Order: sequence, then C-alpha cells, then structure tokens
Amino acid sequence: MSLVNAPLTLAEPSAAPYIRPAARAMEIGQYLMALLLTTVGAIRAIGDGTAVPVAIVTGVAILVWHTAGALLLTRSPSRRTAAWWLLGFAAVWVAAVSISAEFVWLAFLLWLLAGHLLPLRWGLLFATVVLAVVIVAPILHHGTTSYANVFGPLIGGVFAFGISRGYLQLLKDAAERERLVTSLTRAQHEMAELQDELAHAQRQSGAIAERTRISRDIHDTIAQGVSSIRLLAHAGGGRTQDAQAARTLAQIEQLAGDSLADVRRIVESLAPAELEDDALAAALSRMLQRTQDEAGLQTDLHIDDTLPLLPTEVEVALLRVAQSGLANVRLHAQAERVVMSLIDADDAVRLDIIDDGAGFDLDAWESDADAGASSYGLRFMRARLRELGGGLDIESAPGEGTAISAHLPLAVATRHPDPGEAATSEPEESS
Repeated sequence: MSLVNAPLTLAEPSAAPYIRPAARAMEIGQYLMALLLTTVGAIRAIGDGTAVPVAIVTGVAILVWHTAGALLLTRSPSRRTAAWWLLGFAAVWVAAVSISAEFVWLAFLLWLLAGHLLPLRWGLLFATVVLAVVIVAPILHHGTTSYANVFGPLIGGVFAFGISRGYLQLLKDAAERERLVTSLTRAQHEMAELQDELAHAQRQSGAIAERTRISRDIHDTIAQGVSSIRLLAHAGGGRTQDAQAARTLAQIEQLAGDSLADVRRIVESLAPAELEDDALAAALSRMLQRTQDEAGLQTDLHIDDTLPLLPTEVEVALLRVAQSGLANVRLHAQAERVVMSLIDADDAVRLDIIDDGAGFDLDAWESDADAGASSYGLRFMRARLRELGGGLDIESAPGEGTAISAHLPLAVATRHPDPGEAATSEPEESS
C-alpha cells in the first residue's frame, strides 16, 4: 500500500476499477515528486554553501523516511500510524530546513500528504504549521524575506492541500458508486431468484387448485351418480319377484359399490397428499436454506398445521416480504440466527421473521423518512401489505434484534373445502 492510497484503505474497501489507474499514477507521481523535490533541495543547499556530504546525508534521510512510511503503512494500515509517520516526516523535514532553507521545497509534498492522511481539522492545522516554517526559514538563514516568500508558499499550500482533499473525496465517491453497483447487482440477482420462487409457487398453487377442483367435481358428480345407481339397484332388487331381475340388480348394486370405492380412492389421492406439501411453505423453506448456505445463519421455519390454502396474490405478497426481510437480516442485522413462522391467526395469516442481530432505533426510524436503504425495504413491505388489507408490525431496539410481523386478512384467503374430508363422508344412502 502506498502513502497515496493509505486513507482509501482505511476508509473504503476498494476503489472503482476505472479509478485504480489514476490511483496508481498518483502513487508513482508521489514517489517521483519526493525524489525530485529532495534532489532540488540538496542541489540548491550545496549551491547555498552547505557542505556536500551534509546535503547528501540530509536528502538521503528524507528519502529513507519517506520510503519507510510506505513499508510501515503496508504492514499497519491505520490512520493513527499514518498520522504518527507524517509527524515524524515533518520532524525530519524541519531538521533538514534547519540545515538549509532550500529544503523548504519539500513542503509541497507535506501539504499533499496532510490533506490525504489527516482529518480535515488536523490537516489544516498541520498545513498551517508547515507554511509557518516555510516563511520563517529564509528569515532565520538569511535575515530577510520577501512577499514572494510568503504568497508563493501560501498559494502552493492551498493548491496542494485542495488537490489532495479532492482526490481523497474522488476515491470515496468512486468506492461508494462501486458499492451501489454491487448492491444493485445483488438485488437484481435476488429478484431473479425470487421470480423463480414465485413462478414455482404459482405452478404449485395452480396444480393444487386444479387437483382440488377435479376431486370436488368427481365427488359431487360421479360419486353421487354412482351412489344413486347403487341405491336404485338395492331398492329395485327388494321389490321385484323376478329372480333373474333380482340377480341382475344385485350385480349392479355390487358393481356400483365397487366403483364408488374406487372413486373415493381417486378423490383422496388427488387432494390430501398435495395439500400437505404446501407451495408457500416449500418456497420459504428453500429461501431459508439458501440464506443459511450463503450467509452462515442458523435458520428455523415453523408453519401451523391449520394454515389454510392461500390464493396466489397472498402467497406472492408473503414471499416478497420474506425475501426483503431476509435480505435486511443478511445485510444489516449482523445476526447469528433467524426464525420464520407462518401462522394461522384465526381471521388472518401472519408471517413473523425474528433475528438476534444488532437491532435499530425504531422510534428514530419511524420519524425519519430517509433512514437508509433498509428503510425503503421495510416501507415497501408495509405498502404492499396495506394494498391487500394487511399491515406490517415492527419491534426492535439497539442490541436486542428485530422482529417483523406481516399479516393479511383471510377474507382473500378463504380455505377451500377439503376433498379428502368430503370423500370420507358417505353419499346420501349412507347418511
């Protein structure tokens, strides 16, 4: 890590790809600037009467300290380390200026590093001290100064410090844009996965609804017709005196009874097994399993046995709430465990998502319309549920995890009659 990139490492994980070439150019330019300014200072110091060995040793000391800073910050990339190294560099520079005022040329490099390595307030203070040294050094060495020795360094210092701060802000903005692009890409990927989940859930729901409809139709038409044939054959066999006719009617009654048993088995095989493998439950289970695999969270899913069969629009809303809620847990909660429950709440269906993460200040969130990216997710959930006559309840506190509860009325999720239950009831003749 170079001195130029030190604050980026401290504040941002990475810069955008198109910024990295500029960062590399700044890094090389910084080393060349240090070498050039030190060389100029040493040559001018020799020309000003400083002994050659002294000027060379001073220049080498400056370059050694500068190079040591790059190595030090590579091993310990912290703002505190950078600040202490910069103070040491300033001390070496002041010692060089005390030998010859010509080493004030290195002030330009110090201003650049101050704007890049120090917070704004401390950077301004440091730059001011450096400027004071630059102005005072000619007076101490030569006894005189000029307006050029004051306004020149002042303009150069402002220019160098401003460039450094602007470059730092550019890197931060680039890293922020890259994070945003990464977030959008991840959201697009999650949305595509959600669409697949919804499509699968809709196919499952459609298949279950169709099988349920067929089983009800068979029970209400064919089963009742065969039952009526059985009743009529039984009644006719009891009234006829013709032995041949009685035998025929008995055979019809037996065949009708066997056919009715077959129809009942068909109705039972159409409905109950599929209804146990609920499409919404399966989709939520897959979603939690993926969260566990990708984020390392411990996940649990609880589903009430009495949960009714929900229409597609309700399943879609609950799936979107689950997807958005789990995304918030992964991105913001810093949780170790998340529990999801799908509950039959008498006149409503409820989806609860509870995590043991960091939580947040709920009152501040409720009062702040611009609370952040996670805020939009929660608000969109609430708006979607309200469109279907439901709502979203949130409980959270810093350090105490978060619980969200999405609820929808069962007025749009009325349970269909269970064909399996209907099939177990006898037709009219058995009532």
